[in-house]
Amino acid sequence: MLKNRLTFLVIPDTHGESKQVSIRWWVVYAAAATLALVVVASFFFAGQYVTGQVDQSELDRLRAENQQLAQKYEKIRWDLAETNSRYHDLVQKEIAIRTMFDLPEINTEERQLGIGGPGSPGLNRMSESEKLAYRTEVEVDRLLRLSEFEIEKYNEVEDELTSLQDRLAHTPSIWPTKGWLSRGYGMKFDPFTGYKQMHRGIDVANRTGTVIIAPANGVVKSVGKAGGLGKMIVIDHGYGFVTRYGHLSQIMVQRGDRVKRGDEIALMGNSGYSTGPHLHYEVWRNGKTLDPREYILNDM
Repeated sequence: MLKNRLTFLVIPDTHGESKQVSIRWWVVYAAAATLALVVVASFFFAGQYVTGQVDQSELDRLRAENQQLAQKYEKIRWDLAETNSRYHDLVQKEIAIRTMFDLPEINTEERQLGIGGPGSPGLNRMSESEKLAYRTEVEVDRLLRLSEFEIEKYNEVEDELTSLQDRLAHTPSIWPTKGWLSRGYGMKFDPFTGYKQMHRGIDVANRTGTVIIAPANGVVKSVGKAGGLGKMIVIDHGYGFVTRYGHLSQIMVQRGDRVKRGDEIALMGNSGYSTGPHLHYEVWRNGKTLDPREYILNDM
């Protein structure tokens, strides 16, 4: 069939001469195929052009987003650097507090929590943005773990200081009355016998009726008369501390009363074995007498 011809008869207007044109069939097929190829190619290249334009637009958008993310990560890293600096300041303050109050120290290795070691094995295959994101994530994780550890240690310090504050509140650390020291602690001459004997407290002399105050928080353990000490009060302060007050003229508390540092508990007198109005004041700890002046922090 390809050898057959397709004949076209061309008839012009009334004054022209008719012509006959013969075209082989293969030429027709070739022309049709060429036309189809051109159409397909046009669609293909048009599609490629449109796709290229879309891809370029998407690429531009992704690049812009990538730049914005890089800027945000950079700002985050600056913030992390400042946070890290503040964390180290807190650590130094915690160390200072521990030193000041003689609390157990924390060694450097324990503070680091085992942080360190090799980086991500795929780090070399990452882009710069991915590396920045990875390092930022690692730094955030490190600071979070360190901050949790530091919060735990601050809670320990708070508990220790709370306990210390309570212990200090129950330590007899102020003068229980006003006056002048007439006799100290230790081996002293007895004013009645003239012989040296152990004086288990201190004597503060003043006028009868001078107010006696509690030198620390505690509970009144006993009140009443005690031989040579006359009218006497005993206060249990806890933590092994007990104080005794003798030669009183008037007792202003009862057994079982809770007292705080500075509360009025009695009036100075001359009861019992005494040569004049004064307060005999003793400090005991764990069953042994101590020199009260070693604990007194204020002026009389």
